[in-house]
Amino acid sequence: MNNRLRWSYILAGPLLFSLFYFFIPTYVFGSKEANGAVGTVIWMALWWVTCPVDLAVTAFLPIAVNAIFQIADMNAVISNYSSETILLLLGASIMTVSWEVTGVDKRIASLILSCMGPNLRIQVSLWFLMSACLSSILPNAVVCASIIPIAVAMLRFAGEVDIAKSEKASLVLLTIVYGAGVGGLATPLGGAMNLVTVKYIEDITKEEFMYLDWVINFLPIMFFLVVSNIIYLIFQCKKTDTLRGTKDFYLNEYKKLNKATFEEKLVLILFAVATVLSFTRQFYASFLPGLKPAYVFIICAILSFLIVRKNGTRVLVWKVTQQKVVWELIYVFAGGLAVGCMINQSGAANAIGNYMSDLNSDNSFILVATILVFTILLSDITSNTATAAVAIPIVIAVTSGLGKDSIPYVYIAAIGVNLSYMLPTSIRAIPIGYGMLPSYMLKKGIPITVIMLVSLSLLSYISFM
Repeated sequence: MNNRLRWSYILAGPLLFSLFYFFIPTYVFGSKEANGAVGTVIWMALWWVTCPVDLAVTAFLPIAVNAIFQIADMNAVISNYSSETILLLLGASIMTVSWEVTGVDKRIASLILSCMGPNLRIQVSLWFLMSACLSSILPNAVVCASIIPIAVAMLRFAGEVDIAKSEKASLVLLTIVYGAGVGGLATPLGGAMNLVTVKYIEDITKEEFMYLDWVINFLPIMFFLVVSNIIYLIFQCKKTDTLRGTKDFYLNEYKKLNKATFEEKLVLILFAVATVLSFTRQFYASFLPGLKPAYVFIICAILSFLIVRKNGTRVLVWKVTQQKVVWELIYVFAGGLAVGCMINQSGAANAIGNYMSDLNSDNSFILVATILVFTILLSDITSNTATAAVAIPIVIAVTSGLGKDSIPYVYIAAIGVNLSYMLPTSIRAIPIGYGMLPSYMLKKGIPITVIMLVSLSLLSYISFM
């Protein structure tokens, strides 16, 4: 990027923010603070996609903007930079540094490639299914934090070192994020956004909601989402696209490796313990309520620093580890959470929802499509849970006001709350931190968002109306 173009992007960000904050009438989003929150989203999206500054630098814009314009409570904004999810990502990143130091990454990568094979379409299908299955019962962030480092190790071993310049590597990481988003809809345990939805359903019906009912209701939607997303991802690569090498080549590479050392085994055990404990929290939450997945990963990361080789040297030393931790991943994720907080606290999200409610359409299909547009696009600029908290009450108010049964529309809103494809917020920040370009995510995300909006509007109308 030449310097003139870079500066044009740099200046365009604050100019767009100023346009929203100073010149858009306050009645559009309800207040000057709400205008500023929307302007901040536009500014960050522009800088993340065009990259005139480092991605992590853009992630700190919510703090800078909020300090000057006081759009939201500053404590609420900055708390996103030290949330539980941030600690989870930090712990996972530290532990994957120990993989690189001990050589575990090469061992795992060669084993995966020798089993899956290097064909990119097969890779895409299997990574998607793995991510979707795990996300059906686990928080999406936990799934992505656990699976993406493994995929990155595999890609680097296969020669895809620079993920930003590798279409193949970027597609694999995008696949995992898409799978986590789709899988989250399968059961109420797929994420906090689903539990928020369940709470509102129980408030409406005054009865306990059976989780099996959720699975049954969403079964046709889930089948469509899994098939359509995999087909979309498969068509992003050629039939002949492969990672470097053959299945036999990677099998031979795996066989060439020496017997796993003591420190390798310990590193693997710690990661396995962190993953299993995170995945099985429901079994010990009653007697260890504070041991959440984020803290499990941090504890295991601390233990990684205690591992010593036979020659007496430590596997991890902080001075070296801090240089290898993917800090950009952590800050981009935090920045997305922070700007989402500004959108919600300023009232911008409610204002957007009110525009939806003002439609007052008696046409059920138009109402279904509007709900999906509202929830899917809002999920792209804030967290899925925050979207559920904002969107579900609005959907209930609108449908009740129109004299309609709210429950089917709440189900439809739950679909949109779980899906988002375009911007590096929420779990979509994780592959960005490992090198994927936000412009690549936006480029691939726009077509599938349009496809999902059109197809899900039809399918949801058929399924729930």
